[in-house]
Amino acid sequence: MGTLGLITCEMLELEFAWLLAGDPDVQRIAIVENARSRRFVEALERHGRSGVESIPHPAAFRPEPMAGLEVVVRVLEAALHRCRSVLRKALRETALELSPHVDALMLGYGLCGNALENPRESLDVGVPIFIPMDGAQPVDDCVGMLLGDRERYLAQQLQVPGTFFMTPEWTVHWKVFFGQDCVVPDDTLMKRIFQGYERVLLIETPVMSLETMRRNIEAFRSRLGLRVETCVGTLNLLRAAWEAAKGELIARPDRES
Repeated sequence: MGTLGLITCEMLELEFAWLLAGDPDVQRIAIVENARSRRFVEALERHGRSGVESIPHPAAFRPEPMAGLEVVVRVLEAALHRCRSVLRKALRETALELSPHVDALMLGYGLCGNALENPRESLDVGVPIFIPMDGAQPVDDCVGMLLGDRERYLAQQLQVPGTFFMTPEWTVHWKVFFGQDCVVPDDTLMKRIFQGYERVLLIETPVMSLETMRRNIEAFRSRLGLRVETCVGTLNLLRAAWEAAKGELIARPDRES
C-alpha cells in the first residue's frame, strides 16, 4: 500500500494509537523515539499492538515490500501551541524530515490558532498532506475535532461561556500549560487565568474512561472550584481524515499490487 507519515501533537496520541491498533491495513509501525513517544508506544501495547519499532530519526526508516500500510510516527510536545509561529516552525521542520521517507503525511492537528490555516502551502513538502476536516475547512483544534463539528463546539460555549474543555489528553497534560513541565502549578496564576470560568467539560471518547478523566483533573478542579460536567465525543472526523490518507496511497498508480 505504501508509507504514511503521522505527525501528531501529544493531545491526540491516544486517539491515533486507538486507530492504528485497530486498523487491519497497518502492518508496520515505526515511531521516532524522543521524550514524547513513550506514551504512544504504551497506548499501542495496551490495545494489543506488539512489535512497534523505535527509530532514532526518520532517515533510519527502511520501507519493506508489503501489501499493507507502513506508518512512521513523530510525536510533538503539546506546549508548542503556546506560540503560533513556534508551532508552525516545528511542524514544517518535522514535515521536511519525514517527507523524503513517506508517500503522504497525516497531521494530528487542527487550525490551532491559524497555525495551519493552509497546511499544504505552509508546509510545502512535496507529498500529499491530510488534516482532520470540518466540512470544507480544517477543524479548529482537538476539542472541536472530538466534539464533532463547530456547531456543537459553539453550542457548548454559548450554553456556559465560562467553559474549559478537557479531552482525554488534556486531563493528562494540563500542567504543562502553566509552566514548562511544572509539577506544582502556581495557584495564584491559575486563578487569575481562570477568573470567570464556571465549569470543566470532559469530552468522553473510547480512549479513556470517564473515571480516569475525573481522577486526572481532581487537582485542577479542586484548585479552581469549578464544577465538572461531561459530554460524549466522537472520533469520526479523525477517522475520516485517516481513511482519506489511506485512500491516497491505495489510489497511487505505482502502488504494490
